[in-house]
Amino acid sequence: MIELERVAKHFGDVRAVDGITLTVRPGEFFCVLGPNAAGKTTTIKMIAGLIRPDHGHVRVGGFDLVTHPIKARACLAYVPDFPFLYEKLTPWEFLRFTGQLFGMDDEAIRTGAEDLVPRFHLAEWLHKPIDGLSHGTRQRVAIASALLHDPKVFVIDEPMVGLDPHHARVVKDILRERVDRGMTVFLSTHQTSVAEEMADRVGIIHRGRLVAEGTPSELHAQAGTNGALESAFLAITDGERTATPETPPGGRA
Repeated sequence: MIELERVAKHFGDVRAVDGITLTVRPGEFFCVLGPNAAGKTTTIKMIAGLIRPDHGHVRVGGFDLVTHPIKARACLAYVPDFPFLYEKLTPWEFLRFTGQLFGMDDEAIRTGAEDLVPRFHLAEWLHKPIDGLSHGTRQRVAIASALLHDPKVFVIDEPMVGLDPHHARVVKDILRERVDRGMTVFLSTHQTSVAEEMADRVGIIHRGRLVAEGTPSELHAQAGTNGALESAFLAITDGERTATPETPPGGRA
């Protein structure tokens, strides 16, 4: 459902993404982990069609994001770590606006909202301006709006930012339910516990490269660790840091 083929993206001398090849299957919950500035968000933005790769191909639902961007984007929903919402709208107006962007009629929007609004505990805030809402409530509005049109692919960056434990649990449960119904999830997080709990497979990105992927048990086998996934993540990224010296601008090690 998501295919990255030798994908690379540079910003000047910085190799943000350096030749990633990855396939995420339909109905799979895939989590990507990585240190700060590893290339996770750049990878997500290329999957969402917000930036173009310098090299390689990104496909969603079989459609290339460069040659067939409209068809590819119609398959997916994307929620960044700090989503943009039209602050003068109410959550209901934003839900309706988002649904209309994806060609939903009013009846379908109402039906979807009747399911999502109570699940995300948004009824109290539904008709209040977004500019008066907390970050966590805005995050819930963004996620609910993205799920409204029942996307085939859901791409989300750091979904638990600003959420209290109760609403983090709500998001986890809803995403798992949607995956069980066939939706593909590509989730980026710094929280190894989220990846360990939710993911069918986990990828680790370090210095722009996909350095490991597999189930948590497979990552432990690769790293020679056991216990929490954090131990495998630290072993793999520390090993990459030791094995691959920092290369300064100009190409000299």
